[in-house]
Amino acid sequence: MKVKYALPLPGRITALLAVLLLACVILIPLAVACGGEEEEEGTPTPGDTPTAAATGTPASTVVGPGITDTEIILGADVPLSGAMAAVYATIPQATEAYFNYVNDTQGGVCGRKIVYKVVDNQDDPAKGMEVVRKLVEEDKVFAIVGSLADNPHAAVWEYLNENEVPDILCSAGTHMFAADPEGHPWTVQMIPSYRAEGKTFGQYISENLSGSKVGILYPNIQQGLDHLQGVKEGLDPDKNEVVSEQSYDVTAVSVASQVNNMKNDGAEVVTAITTPGYTAQAVKQADRLGWHPQWFLSYINSDPIIFQFVSAELLEGAITGQSYKLVDWTDESAIAEHHRIMSEYGGPSPTNFTIYAHSLGEVAVEILSRTCDNLTREGLMDSLESLTDYHSDLLLDEVNITFSDTDHTAIQTSRMLKLVLRDGKGVWEYFGPIREYTESELLED
Repeated sequence: MKVKYALPLPGRITALLAVLLLACVILIPLAVACGGEEEEEGTPTPGDTPTAAATGTPASTVVGPGITDTEIILGADVPLSGAMAAVYATIPQATEAYFNYVNDTQGGVCGRKIVYKVVDNQDDPAKGMEVVRKLVEEDKVFAIVGSLADNPHAAVWEYLNENEVPDILCSAGTHMFAADPEGHPWTVQMIPSYRAEGKTFGQYISENLSGSKVGILYPNIQQGLDHLQGVKEGLDPDKNEVVSEQSYDVTAVSVASQVNNMKNDGAEVVTAITTPGYTAQAVKQADRLGWHPQWFLSYINSDPIIFQFVSAELLEGAITGQSYKLVDWTDESAIAEHHRIMSEYGGPSPTNFTIYAHSLGEVAVEILSRTCDNLTREGLMDSLESLTDYHSDLLLDEVNITFSDTDHTAIQTSRMLKLVLRDGKGVWEYFGPIREYTESELLED
């Protein structure tokens, strides 16, 4: 403060004030030091209330959208209505059941409960864009985890990458979703690409069915084009000829004419990237024609639910592929535990697809648990890209998951499954060796 007027003071008073001032200079630091000693005596000791870090809550105060003191809010857009939902709606339901289990038994992750907001994209790109915008801009989700269906995802992944929203573990197998981790660093695929699967089919056919003429049935969208390209890449042209390429519209009522064409073209082996409804149509139409080719079906059919569409007798001998232990392996402790979690935490009836969904939830929790000290979207992606040789007990023993900044596909190892009849009942059984492929290998072709 500035003094405007100063009056002269007598000498004795001046001396007295000087003494008092000197005393203050000496005593004040002592008082401060004493106060500091009291604070040290009040510092928590072991056995007092735990710190935030000790409870699993990140010590950092820097958090991203969708993170509160008590919750981590995740979102997903999936088909919950329409034809696709009849087959695949159980996948997000099973993932949510696993999150419920983690919330109940472990208190969630990073000291926070997982909130999983699943919305219906109706397998429609426009609807997918609408609901994903709402999840990001209104619900403020931390990340999109486990979105399902290729057509809607093709409409939203650019938006998610432009807004730097983690778009991880998506159940969309179009090759492009993992082919450009540099240009689309926020998108990560959980399932194998359809191009990789097609290449595996082609290789198997040339190795084991040399001389057989090949027909290919596929939808006229990128998913189908990936399969077509992959089969051709895998086939040895000196051993097998593709004699029939039959595409269909995803809104088609029937694929009967395409099946007729493949028969007339002389196909002896058919690869099909068809959902169970179209798969059933194709197999039934072939049977009506008295034509029984060797069927190779995309893994999107690799579940007992297929028997709700077509009889096991007609499917006998069909080949597909998978990477997980199977739902009827209840002697396996991991599968028995899956059955229990689905039953006790609001999940659907267990299937091969729910086992996949449970595993997806495990990977998400593992990545989140590595992000507790940096619960930001960038921190989440850093944690994901550092995941190496992760193994869930639900996976086949030889299958592990590794990510990096140049590899954004989780499952790149599989084994063939064949449909066999046991006491008149259809059963998927593994056979042959593990087959491994990487997205980098596909990019080199």
